[in-house]
Amino acid sequence: MIPAEPYLAPLPLVAAAATLLWLLSLALRDAGIVDVFWGLGFVALAYFYSSRGGPADARTLVTLVLVSVWGLRLTAHIALRNRGRGEDRRYAAMRTRWGSWFPLVSLFTVFLLQALLLWIISAPLFVATQAQAPAGPVEWTDGVGIGLVVLGLFLETVADFQLVRFKLVPENHGRVLDTGLWRYSRHPNYFGDFLVWWGFFALALGRPAAIWTIVSPILMSVLLLRISGIRMLEKNLERSKPDYRHYTDKTSAFFPWFTR
Repeated sequence: MIPAEPYLAPLPLVAAAATLLWLLSLALRDAGIVDVFWGLGFVALAYFYSSRGGPADARTLVTLVLVSVWGLRLTAHIALRNRGRGEDRRYAAMRTRWGSWFPLVSLFTVFLLQALLLWIISAPLFVATQAQAPAGPVEWTDGVGIGLVVLGLFLETVADFQLVRFKLVPENHGRVLDTGLWRYSRHPNYFGDFLVWWGFFALALGRPAAIWTIVSPILMSVLLLRISGIRMLEKNLERSKPDYRHYTDKTSAFFPWFTR
Protein backbone atom coordinates (compact mmCIF):
# COMPACT_ATOMS: atom_id res chain seq x y z
CA MET A 1 0.00 0.00 0.00
CA ILE A 2 1.32 3.43 -0.93
CA PRO A 3 1.36 5.82 2.08
CA ALA A 4 -1.00 8.79 1.78
CA GLU A 5 1.28 11.27 3.58
CA PRO A 6 3.28 12.33 0.47
CA TYR A 7 0.01 13.07 -1.33
CA LEU A 8 -1.34 15.18 1.54
CA ALA A 9 1.96 16.94 2.29
CA PRO A 10 1.93 19.53 -0.54
CA LEU A 11 -1.65 20.69 0.05
CA PRO A 12 -0.65 23.57 2.41
CA LEU A 13 2.14 24.52 -0.02
CA VAL A 14 -0.28 24.56 -2.94
CA ALA A 15 -2.66 26.79 -0.97
CA ALA A 16 0.20 29.12 -0.02
CA ALA A 17 1.39 29.34 -3.63
CA ALA A 18 -2.15 30.12 -4.79
CA THR A 19 -2.41 32.88 -2.19
CA LEU A 20 0.88 34.44 -3.34
CA LEU A 21 -0.33 34.26 -6.93
CA TRP A 22 -3.56 35.96 -5.84
CA LEU A 23 -1.56 38.80 -4.27
CA LEU A 24 0.32 39.19 -7.54
CA SER A 25 -2.97 39.30 -9.43
CA LEU A 26 -4.14 42.16 -7.22
CA ALA A 27 -1.02 44.13 -8.06
CA LEU A 28 -1.41 43.43 -11.77
CA ARG A 29 -5.22 43.71 -11.75
CA ASP A 30 -5.31 40.50 -13.77
CA ALA A 31 -6.78 37.32 -12.28
CA GLY A 32 -6.04 35.52 -15.54
CA ILE A 33 -2.48 34.81 -14.45
CA VAL A 34 -3.90 31.82 -12.57
CA ASP A 35 -4.40 30.05 -15.92
CA VAL A 36 -0.75 30.51 -16.90
CA PHE A 37 0.43 28.61 -13.83
CA TRP A 38 -2.08 25.73 -14.12
CA GLY A 39 0.26 23.47 -16.11
CA LEU A 40 3.33 24.39 -14.06
CA GLY A 41 1.49 23.41 -10.89
CA PHE A 42 1.22 19.80 -12.05
CA VAL A 43 4.89 19.72 -12.98
CA ALA A 44 5.89 21.02 -9.55
CA LEU A 45 3.64 18.53 -7.77
CA ALA A 46 4.96 15.59 -9.80
CA TYR A 47 8.54 16.41 -8.84
CA PHE A 48 7.53 16.92 -5.21
CA TYR A 49 5.85 13.52 -5.13
CA SER A 50 8.82 11.81 -6.76
CA SER A 51 11.17 13.32 -4.17
CA ARG A 52 9.12 11.52 -1.49
CA GLY A 53 8.80 8.28 -3.42
CA GLY A 54 12.22 6.70 -3.16
CA PRO A 55 14.76 6.11 -5.96
CA ALA A 56 13.12 6.79 -9.30
CA ASP A 57 12.27 3.81 -11.47
CA ALA A 58 11.38 3.80 -15.18
CA ARG A 59 7.70 4.56 -14.56
CA THR A 60 8.58 7.55 -12.40
CA LEU A 61 10.98 8.95 -14.99
CA VAL A 62 8.52 8.49 -17.84
CA THR A 63 5.78 10.20 -15.82
CA LEU A 64 8.06 13.14 -14.99
CA VAL A 65 9.10 13.59 -18.62
CA LEU A 66 5.54 13.42 -19.93
CA VAL A 67 4.04 15.79 -17.35
CA SER A 68 6.94 18.23 -17.85
CA VAL A 69 6.40 18.36 -21.61
CA TRP A 70 2.64 18.70 -21.17
CA GLY A 71 2.79 21.33 -18.43
CA LEU A 72 5.52 23.49 -19.95
CA ARG A 73 3.87 23.47 -23.37
CA LEU A 74 0.52 24.48 -21.88
CA THR A 75 2.08 27.25 -19.82
CA ALA A 76 3.97 28.65 -22.81
CA HIS A 77 0.87 28.50 -25.00
CA ILE A 78 -1.39 30.30 -22.52
CA ALA A 79 1.27 32.91 -21.69
CA LEU A 80 1.80 33.73 -25.37
CA ARG A 81 -1.93 33.69 -26.09
CA ASN A 82 -2.72 36.10 -23.25
CA ARG A 83 0.22 38.46 -23.81
CA GLY A 84 -1.00 42.02 -24.31
CA ARG A 85 -4.69 41.04 -24.29
CA GLY A 86 -5.58 42.24 -20.81
CA GLU A 87 -7.66 40.28 -18.34
CA ASP A 88 -9.63 37.30 -19.62
CA ARG A 89 -13.30 38.12 -20.18
CA ARG A 90 -14.40 35.55 -17.57
CA TYR A 91 -12.51 37.30 -14.79
CA ALA A 92 -13.34 40.76 -16.13
CA ALA A 93 -17.04 39.86 -15.91
CA MET A 94 -16.53 38.65 -12.34
CA ARG A 95 -14.72 41.88 -11.49
CA THR A 96 -17.66 43.92 -12.80
CA ARG A 97 -20.21 41.76 -11.02
CA TRP A 98 -18.57 41.77 -7.59
CA GLY A 99 -17.06 45.24 -7.61
CA SER A 100 -15.08 45.96 -4.43
CA TRP A 101 -15.69 42.39 -3.24
CA PHE A 102 -13.91 40.90 -6.23
CA PRO A 103 -10.45 40.56 -4.61
CA LEU A 104 -11.82 38.46 -1.73
CA VAL A 105 -14.19 36.49 -3.98
CA SER A 106 -11.43 35.72 -6.46
CA LEU A 107 -9.18 34.38 -3.69
CA PHE A 108 -11.67 31.62 -2.84
CA THR A 109 -13.54 31.00 -6.11
CA VAL A 110 -10.59 31.31 -8.49
CA PHE A 111 -7.19 30.85 -6.85
CA LEU A 112 -7.85 28.53 -3.91
CA LEU A 113 -10.46 26.58 -5.87
CA GLN A 114 -8.01 25.97 -8.72
CA ALA A 115 -5.36 24.99 -6.17
CA LEU A 116 -7.71 22.38 -4.71
CA LEU A 117 -8.63 21.05 -8.16
CA LEU A 118 -4.97 20.89 -9.15
CA TRP A 119 -4.14 18.85 -6.05
CA ILE A 120 -7.04 16.42 -6.56
CA ILE A 121 -6.35 15.94 -10.27
CA SER A 122 -2.66 15.29 -9.57
CA ALA A 123 -3.51 11.97 -7.86
CA PRO A 124 -2.27 9.73 -10.74
CA LEU A 125 1.01 11.65 -10.80
CA PHE A 126 1.43 10.93 -7.10
CA VAL A 127 0.86 7.18 -7.45
CA ALA A 128 2.86 6.80 -10.65
CA THR A 129 5.93 8.41 -9.07
CA GLN A 130 5.95 6.35 -5.86
CA ALA A 131 8.80 4.04 -6.83
CA GLN A 132 9.07 2.40 -3.41
CA ALA A 133 5.84 0.53 -4.29
CA PRO A 134 6.57 -2.50 -6.47
CA ALA A 135 5.07 -2.56 -9.92
CA GLY A 136 1.75 -4.38 -10.16
CA PRO A 137 0.94 -7.25 -12.49
CA VAL A 138 -0.80 -5.08 -15.09
CA GLU A 139 2.24 -3.36 -16.56
CA TRP A 140 0.68 -3.38 -20.02
CA THR A 141 -1.15 -0.29 -18.75
CA ASP A 142 2.15 1.59 -18.94
CA GLY A 143 2.11 1.26 -22.72
CA VAL A 144 -1.53 2.32 -22.84
CA GLY A 145 -0.82 5.30 -20.60
CA ILE A 146 2.20 6.48 -22.59
CA GLY A 147 0.26 6.09 -25.83
CA LEU A 148 -2.70 8.10 -24.57
CA VAL A 149 -0.55 10.90 -23.14
CA VAL A 150 1.56 11.19 -26.31
CA LEU A 151 -1.51 11.13 -28.57
CA GLY A 152 -3.32 13.67 -26.41
CA LEU A 153 -0.29 15.95 -26.31
CA PHE A 154 0.04 15.71 -30.09
CA LEU A 155 -3.63 16.60 -30.63
CA GLU A 156 -3.46 19.51 -28.19
CA THR A 157 -0.33 20.91 -29.79
CA VAL A 158 -1.55 20.60 -33.38
CA ALA A 159 -5.01 21.97 -32.56
CA ASP A 160 -3.60 24.98 -30.71
CA PHE A 161 -1.14 25.66 -33.54
CA GLN A 162 -3.89 25.50 -36.15
CA LEU A 163 -6.08 27.89 -34.15
CA VAL A 164 -3.26 30.38 -33.54
CA ARG A 165 -2.32 30.36 -37.23
CA PHE A 166 -5.98 30.86 -38.19
CA LYS A 167 -6.39 33.86 -35.89
CA LEU A 168 -3.26 35.54 -37.24
CA VAL A 169 -5.00 36.09 -40.58
CA PRO A 170 -7.02 39.34 -40.38
CA GLU A 171 -9.59 38.08 -42.89
CA ASN A 172 -10.55 35.30 -40.46
CA HIS A 173 -11.84 37.70 -37.81
CA GLY A 174 -15.35 36.60 -36.84
CA ARG A 175 -15.07 33.40 -38.84
CA VAL A 176 -15.04 29.81 -37.54
CA LEU A 177 -12.08 27.46 -37.98
CA ASP A 178 -13.50 24.29 -39.54
CA THR A 179 -10.44 22.73 -41.15
CA GLY A 180 -7.66 20.47 -39.90
CA LEU A 181 -8.47 18.82 -36.58
CA TRP A 182 -11.25 21.35 -36.10
CA ARG A 183 -13.15 19.71 -38.97
CA TYR A 184 -13.69 16.60 -36.86
CA SER A 185 -14.17 18.10 -33.40
CA ARG A 186 -15.23 21.54 -32.18
CA HIS A 187 -12.71 21.20 -29.34
CA PRO A 188 -9.83 18.94 -30.40
CA ASN A 189 -7.49 20.62 -27.90
CA TYR A 190 -9.83 19.73 -25.02
CA PHE A 191 -10.14 16.20 -26.35
CA GLY A 192 -6.33 15.99 -26.29
CA ASP A 193 -6.33 17.09 -22.65
CA PHE A 194 -8.95 14.44 -21.93
CA LEU A 195 -6.66 11.74 -23.36
CA VAL A 196 -3.66 13.04 -21.42
CA TRP A 197 -5.31 12.61 -18.03
CA TRP A 198 -6.74 9.20 -18.80
CA GLY A 199 -3.20 8.32 -19.88
CA PHE A 200 -1.72 9.41 -16.56
CA PHE A 201 -4.36 7.32 -14.81
CA ALA A 202 -3.31 4.30 -16.90
CA LEU A 203 0.31 4.88 -15.89
CA ALA A 204 -0.70 4.97 -12.22
CA LEU A 205 -2.39 1.57 -12.60
CA GLY A 206 1.07 0.00 -12.72
CA ARG A 207 1.24 0.56 -8.94
CA PRO A 208 -0.85 -1.31 -6.38
CA ALA A 209 -4.11 0.19 -5.08
CA ALA A 210 -4.18 2.88 -7.77
CA ILE A 211 -7.81 2.56 -8.82
CA TRP A 212 -8.85 5.40 -6.49
CA THR A 213 -6.97 7.86 -8.72
CA ILE A 214 -9.71 7.45 -11.33
CA VAL A 215 -11.25 10.47 -9.61
CA SER A 216 -8.66 12.55 -11.49
CA PRO A 217 -9.62 11.81 -15.12
CA ILE A 218 -13.30 11.76 -14.20
CA LEU A 219 -13.06 15.20 -12.60
CA MET A 220 -11.03 16.54 -15.53
CA SER A 221 -13.60 15.13 -17.98
CA VAL A 222 -16.45 16.81 -16.09
CA LEU A 223 -14.58 20.12 -16.06
CA LEU A 224 -13.88 19.94 -19.80
CA LEU A 225 -17.33 18.77 -20.86
CA ARG A 226 -19.73 20.36 -18.38
CA ILE A 227 -18.22 23.23 -16.41
CA SER A 228 -15.24 25.38 -17.43
CA GLY A 229 -14.53 23.91 -20.86
CA ILE A 230 -16.98 23.38 -23.70
CA ARG A 231 -20.12 24.79 -22.11
CA MET A 232 -18.62 28.14 -21.11
CA LEU A 233 -16.64 28.61 -24.32
CA GLU A 234 -19.49 27.80 -26.68
CA LYS A 235 -21.81 30.33 -25.07
CA ASN A 236 -19.29 33.05 -25.93
CA LEU A 237 -18.66 31.72 -29.43
CA GLU A 238 -22.36 31.62 -30.30
CA ARG A 239 -22.62 35.30 -29.39
CA SER A 240 -19.46 36.44 -31.17
CA LYS A 241 -19.44 34.31 -34.36
CA PRO A 242 -22.54 34.35 -36.60
CA ASP A 243 -21.56 31.09 -38.34
CA TYR A 244 -20.92 29.12 -35.17
CA ARG A 245 -24.42 27.63 -35.01
CA HIS A 246 -23.96 26.16 -38.48
CA TYR A 247 -20.59 24.77 -37.38
CA THR A 248 -22.12 23.11 -34.31
CA ASP A 249 -24.84 21.52 -36.45
CA LYS A 250 -22.33 19.66 -38.60
CA THR A 251 -19.34 19.04 -36.30
CA SER A 252 -18.93 16.72 -33.30
CA ALA A 253 -18.71 18.64 -30.04
CA PHE A 254 -15.86 16.69 -28.46
CA PHE A 255 -14.99 13.21 -29.68
CA PRO A 256 -13.57 13.46 -33.20
CA TRP A 257 -15.93 12.22 -35.90
CA PHE A 258 -16.73 12.83 -39.54
CA THR A 259 -18.56 16.02 -40.51
CA ARG A 260 -22.30 15.57 -40.80
